[in-house]
Amino acid sequence: MNNKEYLVIGRSNGTTKTGSSYASLKVANLNETINVSVWDMAPTAEPQVGQLVFFYNIKDNAGKKSCDFRDLKCGGEPLFDHELYNLLPRPIRRDVWDDTIRKLLGYCSDKALMAVIEEFAGRFYEPFSTYPAATSMHHAFPGGLLNHTHQMLHILEGLYPCLPYRVKVEHCILAILFHDCGKMNEYSKTGETQTDMYLLGHIYIGAHWLHNILKEKGICDDETKRIVHCVLSHHGTREFGSPVVPCTQEAIVVTHIDNLSAKTDMWEGAGDMEYMNALGTKKVAPSNSPQGENI
Repeated sequence: MNNKEYLVIGRSNGTTKTGSSYASLKVANLNETINVSVWDMAPTAEPQVGQLVFFYNIKDNAGKKSCDFRDLKCGGEPLFDHELYNLLPRPIRRDVWDDTIRKLLGYCSDKALMAVIEEFAGRFYEPFSTYPAATSMHHAFPGGLLNHTHQMLHILEGLYPCLPYRVKVEHCILAILFHDCGKMNEYSKTGETQTDMYLLGHIYIGAHWLHNILKEKGICDDETKRIVHCVLSHHGTREFGSPVVPCTQEAIVVTHIDNLSAKTDMWEGAGDMEYMNALGTKKVAPSNSPQGENI
């Protein structure tokens, strides 16, 4: 960990109980991904996401890594041929997004809802490609909102034909498109929290927006409620601003797809044997030895 170069792939800023600023950096190189708290670091101080950083000394206290801002040296953004360039996730291409939407529309039959899906799938690509899905939990990079949403849609694309139950797929698609769109109000493009996070929250913002759109499009009240319910309940429990739990098949599908996308990304971004609060356990990375050796 010490005297090594990393790429900053995630950052969130905070304030200690004594009023000092600090930054939580998620950094990676070809061998590992770690989270490091950097004390006495101002929110605007480098390194930011996408920059290289060299650590002289990182302290490890029961798996929690930290250092002082004097214990690191900031670099610029890596060039295309730098070995760490590809470690920072990039927004998916427009043609990949459009292809997934096209395939999902092939499962649909409700013309009115299909029109809403097509309109907002087209409108969301550009703004989603510049915003993070979170600051530290999952998909915490510019364009993370796009990649998280696409990953959910792509999972639905494969899952829906396997479900033996009656599920209105249009509800799932719309809920996935809108479930985190309120994060564009919660965060800046660089991941700084905005006042709407505390005044409203992304669940209310997305649900309110979707409700108004469906009403404007003439969707009946009952169907509007059922679609909006999938957004309101997508956390699966009454936490982090979620007022209800899933009580329709479509809502159950959406919440489990969201969990799958978010939690696997959390695992991917954690260091080996690092405790992950959201999962309630430590990450156990794959062994370098063949499976079954010494058994």
